Amino acid sequence: MPKPIYLLNGPNLNLLGTREPEVYGHLTLEAIENDCQQLAAELNVSLVFRQSNSEGELIDWIQEASNQGSGLIINAAALTHTSIGLLDAILASKLPCIEVHLSNIYRREEFRHPSYISKGATGVICGFGSKSYLLAIKALKDQIGEDQKNEVG
Repeated sequence: MPKPIYLLNGPNLNLLGTREPEVYGHLTLEAIENDCQQLAAELNVSLVFRQSNSEGELIDWIQEASNQGSGLIINAAALTHTSIGLLDAILASKLPCIEVHLSNIYRREEFRHPSYISKGATGVICGFGSKSYLLAIKALKDQIGEDQKNEVG
């Protein structure tokens, strides 16, 4: 079986469903994970889904993914705008990576516009609520398939 896609979630995303539902929606992270796992099964993709409020733990998981995963999807939440450490880990992983946000960070406060991790991402999906995750899974599956074709061809 192919290596799994790692889908990592940063600080405060464990509060989804109750934290600012007008911005982030009413679904819990568990409900989003269930939707992601269902789509992954339909696409015949294995998915490792995790959340941490700790930057160091997220970095450890990115490093784990670089050895055990085929790609990375990350919603680094507030760490998107502050963490050079996450960027360095993503770049070192050499994995195709999609940055995800539930809200459109460019329609929000100015301090949320810059993203350190975008430099390491293959692409960015934001503003589609929980569907952002599903779009990212589909896009990353396609990207991994393209990368594998290019390695063979």
